[in-house]
Amino acid sequence: MSTDSDDPKVLVSTDWLAAHLSDPDLRVIDATWFLEPGRDARAEYMAAHIPGARFFDIDEIADKRSELPHMAPQPEMFISRMRAMGIGDGHQVVIYDNSPVRSAARVWWTFKLMGKQDVAVLDGGFGKWLAEGREIEDMPPILRDRHITVQRQAALVRDVTQVAAASKLGDHEIVDARSAERFRGEATEPRAGLRSGHIPGSKSLPFGRLYDQDGTLKSPDALRAEFEAAGVDLSKPVITTCGSGVTAAVLFLALERIGHRDHSLYDGSWAEWGSFPDLKIATGDA
Repeated sequence: MSTDSDDPKVLVSTDWLAAHLSDPDLRVIDATWFLEPGRDARAEYMAAHIPGARFFDIDEIADKRSELPHMAPQPEMFISRMRAMGIGDGHQVVIYDNSPVRSAARVWWTFKLMGKQDVAVLDGGFGKWLAEGREIEDMPPILRDRHITVQRQAALVRDVTQVAAASKLGDHEIVDARSAERFRGEATEPRAGLRSGHIPGSKSLPFGRLYDQDGTLKSPDALRAEFEAAGVDLSKPVITTCGSGVTAAVLFLALERIGHRDHSLYDGSWAEWGSFPDLKIATGDA
């Protein structure tokens, strides 16, 4: 069973996934990642996951040359890791998580960055799947190497120089997914050594506002209303940002969901901006 809102390139329901779970060209990914210490995403995956799911380690499948956390991997690394996971051309990929920071969106964005289109986030994630009493398993799948081609989409990612220019010129909307307290500079950053505040000219839209109580993404109309309530001019190109590029992908997913077509993600996010003393910061609501 599927609903009119299912979109295998963006977001699919638990009903959709259950109906397609045995499709030979479906691949499911557990993209759970935790910001808080003490929880082991891989161990939780090993204990219970959606049948056939592979585990995608956001910290491991990343640019090891960068001192910043889990920056997007180079295409060569992505290719090698996906081949080893048995994910390749011709596959429909569905990504879920069991994380408070909705980390599936980050891995979905990574696939989009690599030019892969047939990839969706599971709406409601593992929590909704469990709540509905659906099948789980604790055995990893048998993996068979699969050829994969990628074509990196440079327009979907922004670096610090591009974001600094956008901040100065005001020709983009920069939207911050962190909490309002972190945006205003009232809360200490979870990563040591970072200044508090936000990119000048950016708008605050904490990612949690985009979800309903059951953990599913709000309707496109409600999502649009949240962006507009945050003061975002959706006629402009949008750059999403957060603490380290994970929840920024939630905003990116929501923009895709509402049909906004010119948006990118600042991969370094506040982990980078907040560490440079020569970059301007703003505090308060403005």
